[in-house]
Amino acid sequence: MFYEYLKVIAQGIPTSLALTVGALVIAFIMAVFFTFLLSLNNRVLKSAVKIFVILFTGTPLLVQFFLIYSGPGQFNWIVNSPAWELLSNAWFCAMLALALNSAAYSTQLFHGAVKAISKGQWESCAALGLSRFQTLKILIPYALRRALPSYSNEIILVFKGTSLASTITILDIMGYARQLYGTEYDALTIYSIAGLIYLIITGIATLLLRKLETKVLSFERLEVEKA
Repeated sequence: MFYEYLKVIAQGIPTSLALTVGALVIAFIMAVFFTFLLSLNNRVLKSAVKIFVILFTGTPLLVQFFLIYSGPGQFNWIVNSPAWELLSNAWFCAMLALALNSAAYSTQLFHGAVKAISKGQWESCAALGLSRFQTLKILIPYALRRALPSYSNEIILVFKGTSLASTITILDIMGYARQLYGTEYDALTIYSIAGLIYLIITGIATLLLRKLETKVLSFERLEVEKA
């Protein structure tokens, strides 16, 4: 029975991975953009980004899933708009919820990395006559590399967060597990298999990300050795 259960539940792996990749791509782009905005001297833009971050870091991801999936259908002007084709799609809503949630947390990580840049580097850019925007174009990529260890954890959290997609009818890993439980009622075996799949994938992802961190952050070791 273990092998039969595994074959069924494993069908959800591609969906879980696709949700993860789609959400991470959108979240990363949004987070970098928001980091630029937070680093500019514009109170209105900074306030707007901070409100977004508070909303999506201060509320449960599960609530965000339900609001994004079920909320738009209560407004006729949305239902009658072209956007409804996307907002009525459970997969898109799940990916959007994960992306917005991850963007909020990633913005905090990236902005924290920018604020941690030494004063000397900002002064060097100012001495070269660079504008604030030009300075950020140089320093933010540097800050992103420094934030990679923390961002690696966010990647893992997004993948594990896909398990909530089953609550809005998505047949991911947990979706197939819940469907299988509805017919077999073998909770211990079925959910243990689902947990094992998540554990294996997160383990592989962690190893790959640690190798990436070692490669990307090698410049810091070179700087230490030169010093």
